[in-house]
Amino acid sequence: MKRFLTILCCCLPFLIQAQTKTAVGPTDQPPYLQFPVVPNYKITLPDGHIINTKDNLKKNTTTIVFVFSVDCDHCKHFTEEVLQNIDKFKKTQILMLTPFKADQMKEYYNSYNIKKYPNITMASEPTRQIMYFYDLHYFPGVFVYDKKQKFVKGFEGTIKLEELMKYLN
Repeated sequence: MKRFLTILCCCLPFLIQAQTKTAVGPTDQPPYLQFPVVPNYKITLPDGHIINTKDNLKKNTTTIVFVFSVDCDHCKHFTEEVLQNIDKFKKTQILMLTPFKADQMKEYYNSYNIKKYPNITMASEPTRQIMYFYDLHYFPGVFVYDKKQKFVKGFEGTIKLEELMKYLN
């Protein structure tokens, strides 16, 4: 009996540890890593039209999904930086999504004159599902997808343009 208790005391920590450690599975990851393709959402454009991302994004084009808040200074700064360097994004489509209402998004759209940039689509996704999909805690969220619409790299919070450019092809 004493021998059994000694063995049990020596092995018990390892047995408990083996039982509590689980392999990282798909449910341990945020949805954007479980489903590493551009998400399919119904979004509202500044003119009020509702479109589906899957049907309206260009194929065979690198895509940036830029999730922003209409009142975030980091988002405003990043928007300005992208617009000042728009030539670097000639071969990239940019999908700017906000979880805010369409009227708030439209103000942002107009203040930055986004209609001037054909490779940028700005839209509202007020159900906030985009926030859950990307497990976003800080704005902005920038997610890069390759020409096959497969996930490449994600950023959350302040982003340096040089760092983002490394992941564009």
